Amino acid sequence: MYVDHLQLADFRSYETVDVAIGPGVATFVGANGQGKTNLVEAVEYLSTLSSHRVSSDQPLVRAGAERAIVRARVNAGLDDDRQLLLEVEITPGKANRAKLNRSPVRRPREILGLLRSVVFSPEDLAIVKGDPAERRRFLDELVTARWPRMAGVRADYDRVLRQRNTLLKSLVGRPRSLSDAASTLDVWDSHLAAAGAELLDARLATLDSLMPQVAKAYADIAPTNNEARADYKTSLDLETGTSRTDLAGLLLAKMTERRPDELQRGLSLVGPHRDDVVLSLGTLPVRGYASHGESWSFALALRLGAFQLLRTDGVEPVLVLDDVFAELDATRRERLAAGVSGAEQVLVTAAVGADVPELLQGRRYDVSAGQVSPAS
Repeated sequence: MYVDHLQLADFRSYETVDVAIGPGVATFVGANGQGKTNLVEAVEYLSTLSSHRVSSDQPLVRAGAERAIVRARVNAGLDDDRQLLLEVEITPGKANRAKLNRSPVRRPREILGLLRSVVFSPEDLAIVKGDPAERRRFLDELVTARWPRMAGVRADYDRVLRQRNTLLKSLVGRPRSLSDAASTLDVWDSHLAAAGAELLDARLATLDSLMPQVAKAYADIAPTNNEARADYKTSLDLETGTSRTDLAGLLLAKMTERRPDELQRGLSLVGPHRDDVVLSLGTLPVRGYASHGESWSFALALRLGAFQLLRTDGVEPVLVLDDVFAELDATRRERLAAGVSGAEQVLVTAAVGADVPELLQGRRYDVSAGQVSPAS
């Protein structure tokens, strides 16, 4: 699949922009702060309804504007003439709205899966070096890219978690109130375990399928004797092949075990929101042991692995390389380019066009002061 045409209104620094893109490689070149990343961020937003740069929608709307509109015409593939027009209206403080082929949909997440993307960016280093939340986010986004319906499961889990935490917080220091609230807490436990088991099952399946791809990608990027590995870290006692029903039972049992601690702290201490993915090179964890170059190579391998996994699933995602070549040495640049050159569409941003390897030479666009034009 690929983005054939992109239109923005009051998105980030752009009052308006209208750019034809098409399949293959498109490189947006411009000095820092000119808006080149904003273009690929818009493509990512249509794909995931989120941004790799910010956690809220407010920064996505141009200063002084009330809302932003992101619209793209998407082709199903090089051998498929079907086209879709996707649109999202972003209004901070209110529910966003989405359209498919100019017709409103009930919820924005109904357009998830119609455009899929894999984004490489300098922020990817946080997946390797950052807090567990960064690794959970990476894995959950890949889960949703594989199975778009999981966006609803994630939303349900987050909603139940917030409500359960509110109840737990209200019971801190009030033991007499526990007997009245026990049945309500049991209900939230059941809902959290059900949604949590589905999310955990999807994470485990995805990580199991992902890591062979990541190991190969790491070996291609940075040939060493160290194998890239990942282990899912959870408070549950898991066995290979544990069913979703059994996962729900394990979660419920662990919640019962930890309930005294949760009541004391007013916080849910059991569930996928507390888990981590431990990344290793050989026998040593990446955090605290890997060099900067090794960490970068692992981060790139994770994205390349995600790209290849989606292709194995029968999906050709749009690849976004957001200002990554400036962070890499010449060898890693060439190896990354070789790993993604077969994609149907690659969108590249670069402050210096010469940083982009010749293998990814394609259409060039100059980006300056909110204007996008084909390079002469």
